[in-house]
Amino acid sequence: MQETNRIELKQQLTDSLEKEVIAFLNYKEGGAIYIGINKHGLAVGVTDTDGDQLKIKDRLKHNISPSCMGLFDVVSEKLNGLDIIKITIASGSEKPYFIKKFGMTEKGCFMRIGTAAEPMPQKLIDELFAKRTRNSISKIKSNRQDLTFEQLKIYYEAAANKLNNKFAINLELINEDGFFNYVGYLLADHNGTSIKVAKYKGLNRVNLVENNEYGYCSLIKASKQVLDKLNLENKTATKITAKERKNRPLWNAIALREAVINAIIHNDYTNEIPPKFEIFDDRIEIVSAGGLPDALNKEEFFEGVSVPRNKELMRVFRDLDMVEQLGSGVPRILESYPKECFKFSENFLRMTFPVEKLEAQINKEEKLVSGGSIGGSIGGSIGGSIGGAIEDLTDRQKEVLDIITKDNKISYRVLAEKMRINESAIKKHINILKEKKYIERVGGTRGYWKVIHSN
Repeated sequence: MQETNRIELKQQLTDSLEKEVIAFLNYKEGGAIYIGINKHGLAVGVTDTDGDQLKIKDRLKHNISPSCMGLFDVVSEKLNGLDIIKITIASGSEKPYFIKKFGMTEKGCFMRIGTAAEPMPQKLIDELFAKRTRNSISKIKSNRQDLTFEQLKIYYEAAANKLNNKFAINLELINEDGFFNYVGYLLADHNGTSIKVAKYKGLNRVNLVENNEYGYCSLIKASKQVLDKLNLENKTATKITAKERKNRPLWNAIALREAVINAIIHNDYTNEIPPKFEIFDDRIEIVSAGGLPDALNKEEFFEGVSVPRNKELMRVFRDLDMVEQLGSGVPRILESYPKECFKFSENFLRMTFPVEKLEAQINKEEKLVSGGSIGGSIGGSIGGSIGGAIEDLTDRQKEVLDIITKDNKISYRVLAEKMRINESAIKKHINILKEKKYIERVGGTRGYWKVIHSN
């Protein structure tokens, strides 16, 4: 690993952390900081990962302005058997970000130039401040101030993250004047926002057969209701072949969930237009208000560069484990559907996922098997095949299975190093493979993986 314009390596946690984070917040693509890796790219490790992670979160929360909560992730990873810390930072929409005690001056504002965080010229500071997004939902005063948040508290308690008496301030549900803002309005028990899920008979909007509204409640509750409804609609088609019974859902479940969450989190609510979901005989269409953020182009969007439109909502959804990590949504969708499924306009983003007939899916898989290919194509093949058995695994899970097939005594740590993801993510993939009966563990920690369907 080496330093780039988007990667900063630090041997240990130092006083310059805020400066490096601010430089990435002010950079159009964000970036990542690794602690426990020296400038030569060699892992030296961190002795107290839990303590350092708490210090990092506390410092970034209290020392940077405007608030960057919701714009960063802090996770521990393993590299060459040593503990390291990774901080992922998204590009902020309220530039310039600065160290609070120094204010919007060259001593407080920094920008990423090459592999260094450099002081930002005062002229640029003034220009960015003049362009700063002032009409964000955190600054819009709620038209109701009698808001309650019992639903939100329940969801936080279920996630083992109980809210205290200052939750409205900590979650930025209050504007600069001390009133509940539009973020608070969206997350409150009662509001006027409703998300529509419509179902049509045919290929157009002429014959409406079902029109459901989920809302007038906390956006978290409404999001879960939409997900539940679409899971019901994502019916499984079945075909009996000479060899086996084949089952496939109408749409890839992981991609569909990511698309729903992305549409809800990144929707432009400033015009009070919620996202909408429409089901046709041959496709599902997901439309969110607002085009690409000003600081993001299509190429960066598809690469997973994160510029959250509503960082406050992003933070809450991440607190409740409804979002895995910054910038992961679009790459996950692209594992199952091509870029052509996305349509951009000045005011809207539309995602269209086709219903692929079971016969076509099976034909694709048979071609892949005959060609010796493992997994599905991004161009729309759902599932894939390892030895003709894999049906509904993601590319990541197929990769895990392939590695285990070649080395059935491999450890979680080594797997994580090979795939360059943290051990908790590896464990999730392993659990799915076990639940779906692709592998099983024999002999405990000193045992091995028994691969039921081998390559």
